Amino acid sequence: MLALFGLLIVIGFMILIMTRKASPFTSLILVPLIIGVIAGAINQWGFSALDIPKYAIAGMISDADLKIKGVAGTALMLLFAILYFGLMLSAGLFQPLVNFIVRAVKGDPLKVLVGTAILALGISVDGDGSTTTLVVCSAMLPVYRKLNMKMMDLAVLIVLANSIMNLLPWGGPTARIITALHVDEGELLRAIMPGMIIAAIWVIAVAVIRGLAERKRLGITNLNTDGMVHLIDTPHEDDAKFTRPHLIWFNFGLTLLVMIELIFGGMWFLPKVNSALIFAIALAVALMANYPKQADQREIIEKYGSSAVQVIFMVLAAGVFMGILSGTGMSHAMGEALATWIPERFGNHWPLIVALISVPGTFLLSNDAFYLGVLPVLNQVGIKYGFSSMDIAIASTAGQAFHLLSPLVGFIYLLLHITGVEMGKWQIQSAKWAIGIFVAFSLGIFTMGGVPL
Repeated sequence: MLALFGLLIVIGFMILIMTRKASPFTSLILVPLIIGVIAGAINQWGFSALDIPKYAIAGMISDADLKIKGVAGTALMLLFAILYFGLMLSAGLFQPLVNFIVRAVKGDPLKVLVGTAILALGISVDGDGSTTTLVVCSAMLPVYRKLNMKMMDLAVLIVLANSIMNLLPWGGPTARIITALHVDEGELLRAIMPGMIIAAIWVIAVAVIRGLAERKRLGITNLNTDGMVHLIDTPHEDDAKFTRPHLIWFNFGLTLLVMIELIFGGMWFLPKVNSALIFAIALAVALMANYPKQADQREIIEKYGSSAVQVIFMVLAAGVFMGILSGTGMSHAMGEALATWIPERFGNHWPLIVALISVPGTFLLSNDAFYLGVLPVLNQVGIKYGFSSMDIAIASTAGQAFHLLSPLVGFIYLLLHITGVEMGKWQIQSAKWAIGIFVAFSLGIFTMGGVPL
């Protein structure tokens, strides 16, 4: 019954945003609050209606006693990251990259989309969707706008690429799998690598398919290279005063240091530094170097602050949603239900079943809830049928093809805000292509990853 309440929360949220009856922000907060209070009023599962606000707050700021990890850290990181990359955009750091892309694509939407896919796959190596979104959008948005291309394609390609590269050991899901099942990270990576490669090829194929469609719709822009660069390279009059071409190498070096610490922090001789602190320090240094005058610093912060606040609101709302699901035990109950609904006669194909379960499991639940709460249960069932923990660990990664479409993932609100696409339409378009990622990835892990069907 508790699992049913959790399912009602997820379904209610999805219906509201897909029918546009309410915004994602109001839906993320009101739907779990209302249904949570109703479930608490029944008072059969160890919590009351009065506990719901406590769970909601814990989802935002964390509560060790309730074992709920909040989203405040993510919100802080996004605040400083958006301001940092916004500053770099105004200073002109990405202009040479944009100019290079323009020269390379020569007005061809097909080349733009393939370039987007390759860039997103490369930047996603750091395992953080927010960083990928900020960097790729900073570089590609001017090109998409000048060629009048669909922002939906940009948003879809970024999330597809990130869903694959997020499986690297320093990414969220893989780290949780290693923690939950105590498997070797090197062995796990070697097993899923074939699937990741095939899935990455599929993402590039999606870019080609969409690129051909865009080329048919728009044609190839008939502009010479110098003309196209001039169109993009000429800043708006209000923005021209913020460009700092003489500091481009300093800004590049600073950004490179940030990326190195984000990706490799904790490895070799590099200390592990909180990502929010990394961006806060980098922002402070960048402001001092590029805009020593306080008036300019204030103007830059005001320019990008509104975007940062809107994204943070969405992330905190997602924290309320997740906190109520976790605190009430609805997440765990839904996971248990997923595990028990599978008939025992399918036991000989348990890894395949786990791969299929991981799709709704990682969409409906957070990575913490699924991999730390549900996966150990699925693992015990698998052991009973003669499968190893490594088999179950590998199979459980397949659902990541759809995980980033979940309303529980904070960075997607940044992606949707920057690209300006609607969440419901974006989920539908992304899911259509994510099916291919799931099939391609599963093909890799079940044929070359050593996992028996």
